[in-house]
Amino acid sequence: MQDFREKKRRGERVTALTAYDYPTARLLDESGIDVILVGDSLGMVVLGYEDTTQVTLAEMVHHTRAAARGVKRALLVGDLPIHTYDDPAQAVSSARALIEAGAEAVKLEGGASHVPQIEAIVGAGIPVMGHIGMLPQSVREEGGYKIKGRTQAEAAALLQDAAAVEKAGAFAVVLEIVSAETARQITSALEIPTIGIGSGSHCDGQILVTHDLIGLFPWFTPKFVSPDARVADEIRRAAQAFIRRTKSDSA
Repeated sequence: MQDFREKKRRGERVTALTAYDYPTARLLDESGIDVILVGDSLGMVVLGYEDTTQVTLAEMVHHTRAAARGVKRALLVGDLPIHTYDDPAQAVSSARALIEAGAEAVKLEGGASHVPQIEAIVGAGIPVMGHIGMLPQSVREEGGYKIKGRTQAEAAALLQDAAAVEKAGAFAVVLEIVSAETARQITSALEIPTIGIGSGSHCDGQILVTHDLIGLFPWFTPKFVSPDARVADEIRRAAQAFIRRTKSDSA
């Protein structure tokens, strides 16, 4: 994990994308991505849930195991789903389940409030990636996905969260939907890399949900994403061509 601090010192940007299955993980790994996250975002883009709050540890273990079979060089990180790290002992147990499934590190949401959990997992020899800013697992309480760090008070709280996560032993921290200026301040204040998603260009790296990047989930695309491909359109095109060909042959 020291390599991530070295990347930051060298000014080398960290690249990260999500994968939930073997072929996607293998393709991303072969493409040279630094980090592959088996995110609980799979709840929405794979399992069809409304948000991430219904994802279970068993589902995360299942998808982590599949993705791990396709990864040879990237760092594979598994997301701890909601209510699987409510206390330090539970956090360690859940983290071990993902490691046993093939993850090399875990990610959890929360800043200063989750220092005991981060310290416990790191103390058990498992690397931790932090996650502050907009917390998808809290979306129902917050009433939607909102930009964080716009006010001075919010920015100060996020800076404290970031410092706490770093001190607790995290090797990197995701900043989700944080105002660009606050993300810049956090990035400057930390020795570990910040990995942004919808948080401007000042972070040490970027992460996206692969389905958003390639246009594989066309029913919703975050405002901060400009898809580099339109895979959903190609799937529809291929399926419709197959339907026409088959019906024509039968006639």
